[in-house]
Parts: sequence; structure tokens; C-alpha cells
Amino acid sequence: MTRLIRWLWNINTKNRGQGVEGPRDRVKKKKLRSGYTTGACAAAAAKAAALQLLGEEVQEGNSAKVQKYRYGKVAIPFPDGGRVEFNIQRSGIRREGSAWASVIKDAGDDPDVTNGAEIVAEAKLVKTCGRGEVTSPLIIKGGKGVGTITKPGLSVDVGEPAINPVPRKMIEEAVGEAMNDAGCRGKACLAPTIEITISVPKGEEMAKKTLNHRLGIVGGISILGTTGIVKPVSTEAWTSTISSSMDVAKAMGYKEIVLSAGRTSEKSHMKKYGLPEESYVLMGDYLEYSLREADRHDFNKIYLCAQWAKMVKIAMAIPQTHVRFGAIDVRKAVKFLNSLGFNVPEKQEFNTAREIYDYILSDQNAGDDIHKLLEKVCFSAKKYAEQTAKGPSIVACLVSYNGEIVTKSE
Repeated sequence: MTRLIRWLWNINTKNRGQGVEGPRDRVKKKKLRSGYTTGACAAAAAKAAALQLLGEEVQEGNSAKVQKYRYGKVAIPFPDGGRVEFNIQRSGIRREGSAWASVIKDAGDDPDVTNGAEIVAEAKLVKTCGRGEVTSPLIIKGGKGVGTITKPGLSVDVGEPAINPVPRKMIEEAVGEAMNDAGCRGKACLAPTIEITISVPKGEEMAKKTLNHRLGIVGGISILGTTGIVKPVSTEAWTSTISSSMDVAKAMGYKEIVLSAGRTSEKSHMKKYGLPEESYVLMGDYLEYSLREADRHDFNKIYLCAQWAKMVKIAMAIPQTHVRFGAIDVRKAVKFLNSLGFNVPEKQEFNTAREIYDYILSDQNAGDDIHKLLEKVCFSAKKYAEQTAKGPSIVACLVSYNGEIVTKSE
């Protein structure tokens, strides 16, 4: 066995630098693939639908036989000035005179619930503008599977479809190109006003896997994106949701919010205190970002809820609590806890923070002092959080692995 391991190692080492990849190299060179936002897909589908619609309109003027144009690919402008070509999944022209096209969202290697979703755009003429008339050349609507905004605080007004500003602009520019290709040049031409309706056939089901309902987005998903590109496993999706959640809470007049590391922690606080749903913000592992955002939103009070492993990290002033940014150093954690008055043997082997927690609870010598000791962890977390957030007062709530609030810093 030892010879085999040594042989594999030598093969892997010799191959380096000679154009041959060993298994270790393949692991290191694997690069996560980026994808495209729902907004970018909607813009591409909208352009394809508009091209078909305007193409059919030209044919109607010259021939009784209407040709159905089908576009296999379309290129659209992106916010950074670049252009991207999209494959059109399906397209067609309906009897009532509207045209439609769809794009399948490819989120790359990002674990996005909308990956693989079909984004459909329907285009139809609603009126024709003549010279001198001031009419909008484009109307954008939301169809089935696209949510509707029902709460204030978001970048789209209440009652409007959940199509964010950047995707709207991308749709406008993409359809504008289609209109230019058909010979339209602004208000002074005989250009039609085109109505674009974006829909997502399975959007309502997808939305159930998101926090849209808490943000007041009902009936489907949001058409999102600020760059048109989805970066795999990026922080953008998390942080934008955190900020949007706080925007809604602020707009509804709430002065207190709850930052939770996970759903178990969040549910424990809901069960015990029952604050309005909009007050709850899932921060995940983005502790420092969430605290600074809460300060920027001018909240008066923050309930900080986490289970033992995350709470110890916060108490130890670690700003990013995800394990990929470094698993908790168990030895340092033991020393830190002992500095608070715990009596955890430093020579004993602990593999995880959970094992330390179980040891503390089973310590026969701790007795009634366990509650006070756990409370000290919460006070240390509170101190760090208040130094980071600066403005709001903090109440750190430690949640047991059974989903109950064990103690808090108050």
C-alpha cells in the first residue's frame, strides 16, 4: 500500500509542468462556472419575441401569408457595455397577433433555485404612435410566475411586478435594439408601442423555496440582477436579501430586528417572542455585514440569535462565521471559555465546538453555574456586536440544539 501511494505521488509530481494533469492538479484547477441572471434571460427572451412580432408586422403589410420568424440566438447589451449571446429555447406567434420566446436560465455552478427555469417573454402591439405624440414605446408587465410587490421598502413600488430596475433597463435596451432593427427611430417614427409580459411557468413553486413572502413578494419569483451575471457561490445573493429584508422592516416602521444564523435560531425566537415576521432577518454567516447594515438602517435594537458553535465564534470576535473561512480553533475556544470562568480541560481532545458544549452540560461540578457561564458567552458576543454595529443595542440569544433559547445577554 505504501509503495502504491508513493508511486501515485511520483506520477502526480512528475506530470506537473509537462502538460499532463495529475489528480491533485485537476482539483486545484477546477474553476466554478458563472451564469446569467433572470433579468438577463428575460431581456434576451424579450428581444427575440419583439423581433418576431415586428417581423410578422412587416410581412402583413406586403403579403397575405404571414411568415413565422424563429430566432435561434440573440445578442443583448449588458450593463458593463459588453454583449452576450443567448440561445432561444422556444418561440412562436400566437393567433391573436402576439409573439413569444423563451430562454432557459443557466446559473452556472451557483446553487440557485431558479437554475434551469424557463423565462418567457410575450410581445404584442398595443397602439401606434404618430409624429409628435408623446407615448412610451415600451410597456413591461409581469405574468404568471413573476411575483407582485405588496410591501414597501423595495426598489419597486407596491402593486408593481417584481422586475427590478436593472432588469427593466436591460429589457428596454434589448427591445429597443429590436425596434431599431425594424426601422423605428424614437418618437418621430411610426413605431408601435410594444407591451412585453415576462412570465416564469414554474415561478410560483420556485418562490416557495425563497424568502420572497417575507419581503412581500407574492405569486412568484423576482426578476433580478445588477450586472446580468451570476457569480457562483457569491455573497451577492445573501447580502442583497439581507439588505432588502432590512429595507422592508424599516419601511414598515419597525425599530427592532432579529438577526439569526439559521432557521432553527429564527424559529426559536419567533416561538418565544413573536415579533412581526418582517422583523426577522436571516443573516446566515454574514455577521459583520448584517450588523453594519442594521446600523446603517438606524434600528434601535438587535436580537442576535445563534446556536453554540456560531455564538462562540461571535463571542471570540470572528466576523465571518462560515466554516469555509476557517473552522473554529477548538484549542483557542477552550482557552477563551476558561478565561470566562469555564472549567474545560485543555488537554482533553475535542473535535468540534458541539463536543465542548456537550461536555459543559454534562459536567457534574458545574451545577447551577452552567446558566451563568453560558450567559457570559452571550455577553461577550453582545460586546463584539455592539462594537461592530455601534448604534443599536444588542441582545445575544443562545439557542440550544433542540431549538430553545437557553439564555441571553439581558
